[in-house]
Amino acid sequence: MAKFVVTPANETQREAWISKAIPEVERVRPGLWSIPVPIPINPLRYVLVYALELPDGVAIIDAGWNTDEAYDALVAGLGLAGYAITDVKGVLVTHIHPDHYGLAGRIRESSGAWIALHPADARLVRERYDDDAIDSLVERERALLVRCGVPALTLDELAGASMMIRHMVSMAKPDRLVEDGDDLGLPGWDLRALWTPGHSPGHLCFVSPGRRLLFSGDHVLAKITPIVAVHPQSGPNPLADYLDSLAAVRKLEVDEVLPAHEYRFLELAERVDYVLAHHDERLAEIEQVVGTSGGVACWDVATRLTWSRPWETIPPFMRRSANNETLAHLAWLEAKGRVRRVVGEPDLWFPAGD
Repeated sequence: MAKFVVTPANETQREAWISKAIPEVERVRPGLWSIPVPIPINPLRYVLVYALELPDGVAIIDAGWNTDEAYDALVAGLGLAGYAITDVKGVLVTHIHPDHYGLAGRIRESSGAWIALHPADARLVRERYDDDAIDSLVERERALLVRCGVPALTLDELAGASMMIRHMVSMAKPDRLVEDGDDLGLPGWDLRALWTPGHSPGHLCFVSPGRRLLFSGDHVLAKITPIVAVHPQSGPNPLADYLDSLAAVRKLEVDEVLPAHEYRFLELAERVDYVLAHHDERLAEIEQVVGTSGGVACWDVATRLTWSRPWETIPPFMRRSANNETLAHLAWLEAKGRVRRVVGEPDLWFPAGD
């Protein structure tokens, strides 16, 4: 597949990403600021929090992880924009992953801001982040990995691989539930919510038709593609949800995409087309592996695919993501009748005609 490179909206921001630096706080345009908030122990390095000026303060899109470093960076960034943390009136969370949702509770404690989530993600908060509920989620993840054929020696390590980052979330129930198409009611902004499930069941993008801007969260990024995986809190076919969501945002008439990571860019439709083609290639690769193996477990399929680095060098947390992404593609192929599954421990995958 020929590589498509988007046009950065800010070359300095792109250069910071390439050089593995943190970009500067930026006044994107009147009334809108981009504030990079660092993410520890993560190759993404930072989340771009967007501050939208209001008559009486600011609303922010996403929050960052719950660390002192992240909180201090957000406070400093708001200060450069002329605001204090107490001026935050609302936190629009694109989805409940820690780098987007983690600081929301602490911000609410500091400012009294409301927190908004889509209902599909709001339903997952307690099981994911409450100490009294997490054991059940880990056990469900373990059972899923058994059915994927994960080797017994690594099963427990992979099942609990996300536990190390749970402390980076201040669990906070949302004050507002935002549905697809909702007007956010922010004075001076014609901001509308778009439900874009896939990366998470309740992922939201936010579009301003008047300003021709799309705040894309993790749904559409400049260089990488978001993880779309089957896991205990996902739907049965999250890749189908994601591809449908991509097709929906492709129709938007916007001049600029403001993602949560990397850098801002211009060509939404072209980037969506590239991501769709990427998944077509991945689906074909997985179908070929199943076709030449016959009766193969998901884990074994994952080990035979092309990744950005050799399988042996991928750390456990990312191996689990790779396995669950592979399962999402297998589920999509199964729904289309291109492969079939024989349920067991593990489930085995066959070509549709076998």
